[in-house]
Amino acid sequence: MKKFFRKLRQRNNDVSQIPEIYNLLTNDLKSSKVNLGQIQSSLNAQKSSITSLSEVEFQVFSQWGDDGIIQYLINKIDIPNKTFIEFGVENYTEANTRFLLINNNWTGLIIDGDPENIQYAKRDVISWACELYAEQAFITAENINSLLKKPEFDAEVGILSVDIDGNDYWVWKAIDCINPIIVIVEYNSVFGRNTSWTVPYDPSFVRSEKHSSLLYYGASLKALYTLGKEKGYSFIGCNSKGNNAYFIRNDKLGQFKPLTADEGYVKSKIREAVINGERVTGDKRLKTIEGLEVYDIQENRTLKIDSALVKY
Repeated sequence: MKKFFRKLRQRNNDVSQIPEIYNLLTNDLKSSKVNLGQIQSSLNAQKSSITSLSEVEFQVFSQWGDDGIIQYLINKIDIPNKTFIEFGVENYTEANTRFLLINNNWTGLIIDGDPENIQYAKRDVISWACELYAEQAFITAENINSLLKKPEFDAEVGILSVDIDGNDYWVWKAIDCINPIIVIVEYNSVFGRNTSWTVPYDPSFVRSEKHSSLLYYGASLKALYTLGKEKGYSFIGCNSKGNNAYFIRNDKLGQFKPLTADEGYVKSKIREAVINGERVTGDKRLKTIEGLEVYDIQENRTLKIDSALVKY
């Protein structure tokens, strides 16, 4: 084994290859994490009903407990086409649909704006072992439908997962070429439970360039809830980390109880913002971006963030 690693170091002096080498050595296709996820999925499937999505959460490759939620949903909902589309995946080592791809053998399309991320995904062992299509593109409301029109995918997609840290509301609103059964969209819980806000549309939106705190992005849960209703979806809850919202197409709702945005809202405790060397916590996060512009979809106007308007 020592000789193997010595040769590996000699042949791969370029540090940029380290993540790819690590992926090759660990091989998620044979990971014990997958086996544990399969066991937990089987246990969750025995639950006839749940009162909260958090009851079925577990994490294999998802950032938080979304792997468990997705497994529970696909076990309870009739989904004829075992296909998914996820964008904003980075290099796809941590994603909402990676476990679904490996464990359930679904067909998937992933999209990311960074060419290096997509090249990594294409060299990943899962790219030949599974039917995964990877495409590099900076997603906008103008190009999203052309990106999603693929001969390998029917209009009725099983799952759509949206996480682009910016124009999530506007991009989901623009999509009209597919009709997914389950939609997962990241929301910005810092915007509160009562507001209908999204960042104003900017086709070149990059989260890190808009504000150094990384807190200015996306849309409030209520804004996405309203959009989901317009598109024919019921909101069924959020993950316990307070960053992903789940929607089911109305004709597939079945046993799941629709919730209002207020009922299903989960306040995130994620502390990405660092100011003067300190993590910004709780309601102070909103004050960090106070005064920046948001678009209120109910009032159809642009306004400035005011913490006095926000309830949690």
